[in-house]
Amino acid sequence: MTKKVAVILSGCGVYDGAEIHESVITLLRLDQRGAQVQCFAPNIPQLHVIDHLTGEQTSETRNVLVESARIARGQVKDIREADVSEFDALIVPGGFGAAKNLSNFAVEGDKCTVQPEVLALAEAFAEAGKPVGLMCISPALAAKIYGPGVVCTIGNDAGTSAAVVKMGGTHEECDVHDIVEDTQRKLVTTPAYMLATSISDAASGINKLVDRVLELTHANDH
Repeated sequence: MTKKVAVILSGCGVYDGAEIHESVITLLRLDQRGAQVQCFAPNIPQLHVIDHLTGEQTSETRNVLVESARIARGQVKDIREADVSEFDALIVPGGFGAAKNLSNFAVEGDKCTVQPEVLALAEAFAEAGKPVGLMCISPALAAKIYGPGVVCTIGNDAGTSAAVVKMGGTHEECDVHDIVEDTQRKLVTTPAYMLATSISDAASGINKLVDRVLELTHANDH
């Protein structure tokens, strides 16, 4: 049975949107495993635009949905169109967009809030008991989605893991090549570029995350 997976993108580019390598590796692995994928993104302005050559902020304005379409080759929908009942799982690649556009974690840290449409969709997957995969900085949002006690990883960054704990999460240190699973909540997390020093590093954990998320979708098959 073909599994349908929703992927939330947060723009295009590591410093102000979705991490492109993480997003592409995720989409590639899902396709290799025979999953049917639909990308979504919130139709909102980006927090800001970063020149990825210089690292400097520019005076441009960009839209998260429009920028996400670059990665999805145009095949992306407004997150308001996402219906949890049509999907078996949800995956959110990282990149600063997860902390700047899908939430305000980059600015507010442990006092952050998640963008309302993103939160509503993620909570719907959680409440339906459907597996969710979060990678890189995205697991910083886990406690906001699942509430206190959720188990996740962002690797071993002290500042970020401390913020996760302050929000009520349980942080487990994790190697870039591995995943952490909250079995009760069917949440799978991996550090990806929070630790990766190469695209192969990132891919090893991401592939495991995608594989495990898809395995968990079969737990309900009869």
